[in-house]
Amino acid sequence: MLERIDRIQLAVPDRRAAARGWVALLGAEPAGEDRARALGARRSRYRLGTGWIEILEPDGAGPLADAVAARGAHLFAAGASTRDLDALVARIRARGGAPRVENGQAFLAPEDSGAPGLRVVVSAEPPGPPVGALDALYEVTGLVHDAPAAVASSAGRFGLDAGAFVPIASKPYGYDGTLTLFDPGRLDRFELITPRDPEKTMGRFFARWGECLYMAFAETGELAAIEERARAQEARFTVVPAPEQRDARGAHTLFLHPPALGGVMLGLSRRGWAWTWSGHPERAQAAP
Repeated sequence: MLERIDRIQLAVPDRRAAARGWVALLGAEPAGEDRARALGARRSRYRLGTGWIEILEPDGAGPLADAVAARGAHLFAAGASTRDLDALVARIRARGGAPRVENGQAFLAPEDSGAPGLRVVVSAEPPGPPVGALDALYEVTGLVHDAPAAVASSAGRFGLDAGAFVPIASKPYGYDGTLTLFDPGRLDRFELITPRDPEKTMGRFFARWGECLYMAFAETGELAAIEERARAQEARFTVVPAPEQRDARGAHTLFLHPPALGGVMLGLSRRGWAWTWSGHPERAQAAP
């Protein structure tokens, strides 16, 4: 019942400060301000790619204030779209969840989504034309102790077809788990994984913060230009592979580190590249 990864939400103490990197590095455009009363938050919305970045600042007591007090600025929630919000909310409630619905969005705590640490906002808002340097968001990563259990539970809550899912494991990054593709023809998914190597960056993060969201991923046709801007603005980033190992199209992945984007790690892959680890490597070769 989920269609696309259409946004992410940041929990921050200062919305304006958190927005600067999204605008300067990626061309995000302001799209209004409001309040998310279900979270106790003031919200600044930015259009980016085909979706949105929602930057949330505490507005009194509530889940957002608790999150910022505990962790400072960080990735607060994954955002997904659905064609039938009422039906999805009814399905989750029938399975024991209690999402809060407000202004065309359902706010799901981890106990509603079925996966520890997986906070989700579900919207019926359609995608818009691409804005800025991104094509679209397609992945949000959650770290869990038991990936198979989290995958099975969240799939049931969201009505996802496990036949479209793709197992994933990485020795360099030290994890294994599953990509819960919403549709076998698109990249949109939650990545639910278990860190296995406590010496790796992800393992250290997991040891500190436990089951929670870790990062997001997007596609772009402007990877080289983003790398140049990050260098010029002295933003922290990692690009893969090193210059001497790149093919004729250049780098394939760039990671903008949390200080560059208000507390969120964002991976950027060139168009089609994510299919190399998402079940259809032939699609990566055919991508423009």
